[in-house]
Amino acid sequence: MKRLRWWLLAIVVAALFGSLGVWQLGRAQQKRAMLAQAQATIAQKHAIALMAAFDPAHASAYDWAVGAGRFLPAPAVLLDGQVHNGQVGVRVYRMFLPDGATQPLQVDLGWLPVLDRHHMPTLPVPELREVRGLLMPPPSHGLMTPVATRLPDGDVLVTALSAQQLPTLLAQPTLAPRVLRLDPGIRVGGERDLDVLPNTMPPERHIAYAVQWFAMAATILIIAFLLTRRSRRRDAHV
Repeated sequence: MKRLRWWLLAIVVAALFGSLGVWQLGRAQQKRAMLAQAQATIAQKHAIALMAAFDPAHASAYDWAVGAGRFLPAPAVLLDGQVHNGQVGVRVYRMFLPDGATQPLQVDLGWLPVLDRHHMPTLPVPELREVRGLLMPPPSHGLMTPVATRLPDGDVLVTALSAQQLPTLLAQPTLAPRVLRLDPGIRVGGERDLDVLPNTMPPERHIAYAVQWFAMAATILIIAFLLTRRSRRRDAHV
């Protein structure tokens, strides 16, 4: 009876580890598909209207978009904890209202280093009347709970671009479900590129974690087998 309980416990734990491995493989597959779509979009640069940013049916898609409008004189959004070339900084977003739109979208103006946590960097409102770049979903924050802080200069420091928090903080009824990663060829803002997975795990890392979870599941079952065999041998000698 005791050995049966050991095996039931071992099977439950191994199944849990195995499910985590399957989840990691799924995430790797998702990110590979995402990277493939983004890379194809960047390579082709087939421009669509910027208004596509507001279509909720394509909230997870990647598109190259161009559109006219104006940047709003509103607070900047500073996405905290962004690493570039080994240095921690922030990614600066400002609101852009396309011509004909009733709601703005967040435009990524680039990365800035944080040299002093008491004096966060920022970027001025650009005078651009036309923007172009990669429409994409906001950066993923994983399992982390989004936190937003109003800075003394009025800017907003966030750990995630939360669709629930940001509209209130920016005095907007709503925001576009996608953001625009500004074309690095436009000479404004901070350090910019078109990397769609900054500060997140690449597919290869997910696969490595999956292998670890599967190995741990196998180890649990092997240990249960060895303990069972040892117990049976001990019982046989009694």
